[in-house]
Amino acid sequence: MLDRVTSSISDRITSLVQSILKKRSIDRSIGRNDDLGDSGISSLDLVNLMLAIEAEFEIKIPDGDMTPSNFRTVARIDALVERLLAA
Repeated sequence: MLDRVTSSISDRITSLVQSILKKRSIDRSIGRNDDLGDSGISSLDLVNLMLAIEAEFEIKIPDGDMTPSNFRTVARIDALVERLLAA
């Protein structure tokens, strides 16, 4: 896991996404607003990403927030995580 003190939420999310892509032999950089589906993330990968986000940030994502639109880009995931951490 990344150092939680020195890494921003966005950086940590990007690292998780790149880790999933790497497992699929996809080596590319991901921008904050890049569509993750277009980048190679499958629907099964999204489920794994949701679980990884919960573990990385020690949060529970409510069922109503587990939607493809909330996980379309790093920026959208970042907004979701920040909202859940602030609650």
